Amino acid sequence: MTKQLKIGILNLMHDKLDTQRRFASVLPNTELIFFYPRMHYLNRLVPNEVAQTSKPLNLEQINTLDGFIITGSPIDQIKFQDVTYIEEIRCLLNKLNQLKIPQLYFCWGAMVALNHFYGIQKQILSEKIFGIYPHLIIAPHPLLDRLSQGFIAPHARYAEMDKKQILQNPHLVINAVDDNGHLFMVSNPDKPEQSFIFSHIEYDQNGLKDEYQREVAAHPERNYKKPANYNMAAPFFQWRNTQQIFFTNGLKQVKQNKLVLE
Repeated sequence: MTKQLKIGILNLMHDKLDTQRRFASVLPNTELIFFYPRMHYLNRLVPNEVAQTSKPLNLEQINTLDGFIITGSPIDQIKFQDVTYIEEIRCLLNKLNQLKIPQLYFCWGAMVALNHFYGIQKQILSEKIFGIYPHLIIAPHPLLDRLSQGFIAPHARYAEMDKKQILQNPHLVINAVDDNGHLFMVSNPDKPEQSFIFSHIEYDQNGLKDEYQREVAAHPERNYKKPANYNMAAPFFQWRNTQQIFFTNGLKQVKQNKLVLE
């Protein structure tokens, strides 16, 4: 009998509990182990909701996992070297690269991983990519199997990776972009365990509304852009099918890798 899959998640999002709930929903019948970076709470108390639901990052525990996820984080406008826990992230990335278990990097997680592994630079945008958009599949990938041209997915970020550098890198492929040319997915065919996803595809129907309201609450003096193609009053889960197919493909990748290792 196949053992339940164990997937580690470094949860860097502000809404820790909602993020855990979202990943538990899209990755059913798996054992999810949530971690937080120790350096983020250096010389201060770990908040109760973090301490009660997550573990401090332990690189030795990564050896026991079948897959790993690094979430997004609302720090995409900060330089990588100025992130207080960046060295801990780099150690984790090196460990994952050594183990070669399936790795999903989302939004800021994808940015820092692409920069660390391939030297791709981050570019701060003049306007936030925020809303629901159709997408074009440029190069096939197992995570995109059964998704059709024009598939719908949400984006929410203030930065983009340098597409020119990606295209010039012989190891990297842009798999999909939105209808404005913004990145959805980048991969390395020679390292199929690494997948860089720039969409918050794990968001539920209220995810973009919650993010907008969180930003406004934090800085009410600022004029924040509302999400495009999205009804704030009555959000419609336009990307539900995309989400279900994508994460089903992701779990399939983890299962296949586990069988090979066994």
